[in-house]
Formats: sequence, C-alpha cells, structure tokens
Amino acid sequence: AEDGIRDAQESRGLGDVYKRQEYMGQPKTILKPTRRRPELTEEQRQEIKEAFDLFDTEKVGSIDYHELKVTMRALGFDVRKSEVLKIISEYDRDETGRVEYGDFVEIMTRKYAERDPTEEILRAFRLFDDDQSGKISLKNLRRVARELGENLSDEELQAMIDEFDKDHDGQINEEEFLAIMRQSSIY
Repeated sequence: AEDGIRDAQESRGLGDVYKRQEYMGQPKTILKPTRRRPELTEEQRQEIKEAFDLFDTEKVGSIDYHELKVTMRALGFDVRKSEVLKIISEYDRDETGRVEYGDFVEIMTRKYAERDPTEEILRAFRLFDDDQSGKISLKNLRRVARELGENLSDEELQAMIDEFDKDHDGQINEEEFLAIMRQSSIY
C-alpha cells in the first residue's frame, strides 16, 4: 500500500459503507460514508422486467438499439440517440449490437439512481398542467381522473385540490404539488 496506508470497507448495517484506514500498521478508524451501489425497489424491478420482456420481441433475452431506446423511454427516461449508442458500446462486449437482460437491469439501476426527484415531480406536474397555466385546475384534474378511468365527481376533485391549496386560489401550483408529492412515499 502506498505510504503504509491501507483502506478497508466495512458495512455498519444502515446502508452506508465506512472506511477504516490504517497508517503504518496502526489502526486509525475514519468513518466516512461512501456510496453503496443503488438498490431498486421491487416495483422498479418488476417494471424493468415487464418493459424488457415487452420489447424483447424475439424473446432471446437481449434487445437491440431500437428496442433499448423504446424500452428506456417506456420507463420514463428521455434518452437521445448518442446516449443509447454509448450504452450499447459500453455493454455489448460481444459486439452483437444487443444488450442482455442483466446488463439492462444494471443500466436501469444507474438511470434510476441518477434521477433528480424534484425534476421528476415537476415533470409529473406538467402532465397535469396541460394548458401550461402553471397551476392544476379542476379542469386539469378532471381530465387526468377521466384518463385514469377514475369516476370522481367535481366535488370530490375540488376537495382534493382544497386539501392542499395553501394559497387558497382554488388551484394547485408547483410548490403545492411538490409538497404533496414529498409527503407521499412515491418520492
């Protein structure tokens, strides 16, 4: 080891990994949290598996460039051609032009870990705010409920808005929407 310094990683059980450093054979514990490989939720694992299976049209356990791009977009990741090509070149060790399922899970684990929760919430807000007013109105909420097949009355929908409408303008703005989503276990 360089200059007599050795590092060893130890898990302390709470998901963090710490480093124990030794200098010239003398133990010197320095607890520095380091990043552990991100974990997917069971729901994310299931979504990834379903999306992969759907777009693995030949059912061979691998997907090509076009299938990879469509699969990632189906999972909510807006990827550009250059990024998909880079992923293919990084994971296609046999130069088949395809990505295996195990590699796809690794790619998606990394993509989920890189997501900015605030940006994801604001993206969801924009799906509600289809008239781009900067607010979610009763009309917006009615449309989303209808698209989701939810049969809710205007009174029920307005009650949902009123519960979280902190500035009492009868609509949900971005700040109020962020507060709602951060309260939930989704983000």
